[in-house]
Amino acid sequence: MHTGMPNTPDWDLMQSLHAVLEAGSFSAAARLRRLTQPTLGRHIDQLERQLGAPLFLRSPRGLQPTDLALAFRPHLADMAAAAEAAGRDASGVASGEGGVVRLAASEIVGIEVLPEILARFRRAHPGVDVELTLSNKNEDLNRRDADVAVRMSRPTQNSLVAKKVGELSLGFYATPDYIERHGLPADFDELAGHTLIGFDREFPEMVSEMSIGRPITRDLFALRTDNHVAQLAALRAGFGIGTCQRQIGERFGLVPVMPDAFSFGLDIWICMHETLRGSPRMRLMFDHLAKELGAYVAKA
Repeated sequence: MHTGMPNTPDWDLMQSLHAVLEAGSFSAAARLRRLTQPTLGRHIDQLERQLGAPLFLRSPRGLQPTDLALAFRPHLADMAAAAEAAGRDASGVASGEGGVVRLAASEIVGIEVLPEILARFRRAHPGVDVELTLSNKNEDLNRRDADVAVRMSRPTQNSLVAKKVGELSLGFYATPDYIERHGLPADFDELAGHTLIGFDREFPEMVSEMSIGRPITRDLFALRTDNHVAQLAALRAGFGIGTCQRQIGERFGLVPVMPDAFSFGLDIWICMHETLRGSPRMRLMFDHLAKELGAYVAKA
């Protein structure tokens, strides 16, 4: 008599479970997977029959995952990342130096710094497609959530190839119109009386190392948002005084505020997993970013 382990659930069904866990509803998960909602529902029903327990419960708050579904979540995320990485690797094998590079960066770097750099890369290497993921949280390169990353701090994983390309200088800026209407603050006491733009709920790690003569808390700011692109947009619109990169401030004609009293630096690192050293397209992207971002940081 055969007494083996229960059949492993089909990967197609597990992808549907992962989609529901990520999207929060059957309808959104179906769109994510490009399936009809009834098909996705059948996938979940089939999984529940195989596992012998429910994966989701319906409540007034919507679809609630059971403990069983939540137990699968980290493993499914790893499997999904591995499957996507395998697809990118296979595309590169099939097309030589071509294929896909998944690049991770912060919102500001991805929107305000990288577009021209990536446009030049594409002109030089038209066979390489770029997937750009923007977040202020570091993507897991060990899990291959991204292939190459631009990071604003030294990476800690020993398995990464990393190169520091320079240091960004940031400080307070405002529009000429704002300065004309409200004047330039001479010190931190005067600065506290101005309209300031800053963070909301996410306390930036770098803030703990700064000093403006008083604790930096969210109540200092007249506009609070954790989206750095929104902060920059408000700054450019003349809402008040905020922080930005020196290069961005100069590009948009912003006025430095108290540059001798307040500025700080952020390192720029290019990183990729050491197993990608032999991939031509990964190396091309890594070297291109190192050269171009190095020139961007050094720009006078």
